[in-house]
Amino acid sequence: MSKTTKSEIKFLVELDENRIPEKLSWTAQDGGVEKEEAKAIMLSIWDSKVQETLRIDLWTKDMPVDEMKKFFHQTLVAMTDTFQRATQDEKMADTMKDFCDYFAEKLELKK
Repeated sequence: MSKTTKSEIKFLVELDENRIPEKLSWTAQDGGVEKEEAKAIMLSIWDSKVQETLRIDLWTKDMPVDEMKKFFHQTLVAMTDTFQRATQDEKMADTMKDFCDYFAEKLELKK
């Protein structure tokens, strides 16, 4: 039997009186991260039983809109890379890359 290990990632969300995130931080001790501040978190979890994605999308009330646009673009690019590695579907990955370029162009993110 092979030996298994466990690794934990923690998210801390500090809310204001209206339950709106004021501060976000995360810890991943195996990665050397300890209470690192963040302005936004997007987490997707696959529920195989019901065949659907569960999501947690949080951002602090002081997250600037221009940073949110960059965050979305970089997330889309990362999802494209992950999709390509996971499926080896080059044609769809190329289509997704084209969309990422279009997204960046429309938001004037590329110089």
